[in-house]
Amino acid sequence: METKNIVNLTEIRDTAIKVLTSPTEFFRQMPKTGGFVEPLIFMVVMGVIGGLIQSIFSIIGLRASGMAMGAASIILLPIVIGIFGFIGAAILFIIWKIMGSQEPYETAYRCAAYISALTPITSLIGLIPYIGGAIGIALATYFIVIASIEVHNIPSQKAWLVFGIIGAILVILSFSGELASRRIARDANNLRQEAEKASKMMQKQAEDAAKQLQKSAEEAKKILEEAQKQMKESQEKKE
Repeated sequence: METKNIVNLTEIRDTAIKVLTSPTEFFRQMPKTGGFVEPLIFMVVMGVIGGLIQSIFSIIGLRASGMAMGAASIILLPIVIGIFGFIGAAILFIIWKIMGSQEPYETAYRCAAYISALTPITSLIGLIPYIGGAIGIALATYFIVIASIEVHNIPSQKAWLVFGIIGAILVILSFSGELASRRIARDANNLRQEAEKASKMMQKQAEDAAKQLQKSAEEAKKILEEAQKQMKESQEKKE
């Protein structure tokens, strides 16, 4: 009896290429049922690739997350994608239902899973300051609209209107969050520099105080030695 290889990397690669190069054709032909295992594995593999990309760029210093966090992303990103893929699919399922889709949750999950083919690309695009996240959201919005039209039979104008508004809101939030995080990082860096200056100043003051104390101690020692010398001379005169 033949055993089917669950993780067929060649098939996953070919599927990802088809999703990215011909999304309309892919979602038009995508099986709407067939279980969760295959799309889940696809999503996790995309997460591993995205994590590797983030790790590499963190190690060579093109990301601000640091080497340790970059290495951890190889493990964390696939787990996050695997878990939150179900949540994201549930959100899309609700939106599609409100828009008139008759497809079950499984179909919504399969759409979300194969849209994760964007993960390696968004990991690269995310390196672009300020607009990287916004571009990634715009790409995801485009693929969701294609899935809405081809899989859920939602009119094109309606799909673009609903997900265009949602995408625009997410782009604004992403851009605002990027600005806020960079401002916080800049403020934190300024505070660190001020703290270093204050630390150096306190160290210098402590060193100056120690030198002054040592100088005072030496002067006190000289005065004591001079007093002892005078007392000795006074005693010798009396004798």
